Amino acid sequence: MPKTYKISTENAAEIEEIRKTITDKKVDRRLYAVQLRGEGLTNHEIAEKLDTSNKMVSQWVSTYINEGGIEALLPKERIGMHRNLSFEEEKEFLSAYTKQAEAGQIVNLNEMKAAYIEKVGHSIGGSQIYRMLERHGWRKVMPRSKHPKKASDEAIEASKKLKQK
Repeated sequence: MPKTYKISTENAAEIEEIRKTITDKKVDRRLYAVQLRGEGLTNHEIAEKLDTSNKMVSQWVSTYINEGGIEALLPKERIGMHRNLSFEEEKEFLSAYTKQAEAGQIVNLNEMKAAYIEKVGHSIGGSQIYRMLERHGWRKVMPRSKHPKKASDEAIEASKKLKQK
């Protein structure tokens, strides 16, 4: 036979007060389900009232009882840095490419990505290299040799001659 969890009316009143400060509708719905359970409603009645399943109501109540009360029903924060290398490691990685760029050579993104993958030891997404370059103030990876709409040298000279007259 399934376990039946009991929630006291004091806990239900406490949840009701906390719900007044909650702005997230999903969290409020979970807390409301637990509050209603404390007020004596069954999972089936709560599920009908909140338009959800009995199983979800049971899971919310179980989480509240077994995993630390109200805090267990609140959303979890994502913590940590979600990068492969620290800022200093990225700067060190880019130093060779910086020297190459300052010497006037073209920096090839495919080579840079292959070296990065070798350094971190696993594959990466296509935009990760671009985000790293943006973090370190890089504007272009491969400069364009000339503007596609640039006039020919003859047209430029002809224009200069017209201006001198």
